[in-house]
Amino acid sequence: MANITAALVKELREKTGAGMMDCKGALNETDGDIEAAVDWLRKKGLAKAAKKAGRVAAEGLVAVESSGHHATIVEVNSETDFVARNDSFQAFAREAAKLALDTDGSLEGLEAAHFPGSSTSVKESLSSLIATIGENMTLRRVAKLDVTKGVIASYVHAQVADGLGKIGVLVALESEGDVEVLSTLGRQIAMHVAATNPVALDAAGVDQAVLERESNILREKNAGKPDHVLAKIVESGLKSYYKEVTLLEQPFVHDGSKTITQVLKEAEGKAGAPVKLTAFVRYALGEGIEKEEAPDFATEVAAAARG
Repeated sequence: MANITAALVKELREKTGAGMMDCKGALNETDGDIEAAVDWLRKKGLAKAAKKAGRVAAEGLVAVESSGHHATIVEVNSETDFVARNDSFQAFAREAAKLALDTDGSLEGLEAAHFPGSSTSVKESLSSLIATIGENMTLRRVAKLDVTKGVIASYVHAQVADGLGKIGVLVALESEGDVEVLSTLGRQIAMHVAATNPVALDAAGVDQAVLERESNILREKNAGKPDHVLAKIVESGLKSYYKEVTLLEQPFVHDGSKTITQVLKEAEGKAGAPVKLTAFVRYALGEGIEKEEAPDFATEVAAAARG
């Protein structure tokens, strides 16, 4: 039997909102597998929400940069927030996002790019920065968006400097319409994305494995019902799921009476041309990176005494 620690129970509570004893029971039932425990709680109707997000465990910065019909977003991690406030670290993150504009948008392409003011690559320059500052750093990920006509809007949440912050979003709008109107709309949608964290642009973009998981949960929660009734329940449940997690179907945070699709359609009058939201990227600093929690002071003292 797995060792069900208090930390594991706490993590499951944070992911699901379920009670402590329910979480402990779920972990016992699933031999400590936290993802399976989330599903177990949902099947029992004990989880308060389906949404889960990776724990934000790394420090550093998210940087965004745009130029004409191109924009990039980069995440650079550090061990401490103190280093993230360092001028040299911020300069590196900002420069990396600029350099990514002239790459293929891949991490490998960015790492191999020449770093201005040096004879080294971006990857080698980061190694030098690590040696200078004395803290481990990682160029974790990069994305690039392009439009033929229109704008790529950006938004940085918890901004510490121009284009640098804790959450970065890019939104691509294809249109021949008024650029000022498109820029305002794009920024509003980027703020929406920062707040709601959609998993995909539309239903077609949702991972098939995720849909299968949602379907199985709905079936198990309604086990015993006739097949034709169960099929309708699953269909209805997935429609509700799409409205919750896909950007085009989500209620607009600035006006909950409209979906993003409706907002885009209404904007066409002001823009003077059709408007299509073709892509978005959202980076939240450290999402999905696990970090071991430091023991409390009493535990540290006890461990020192035993040593």
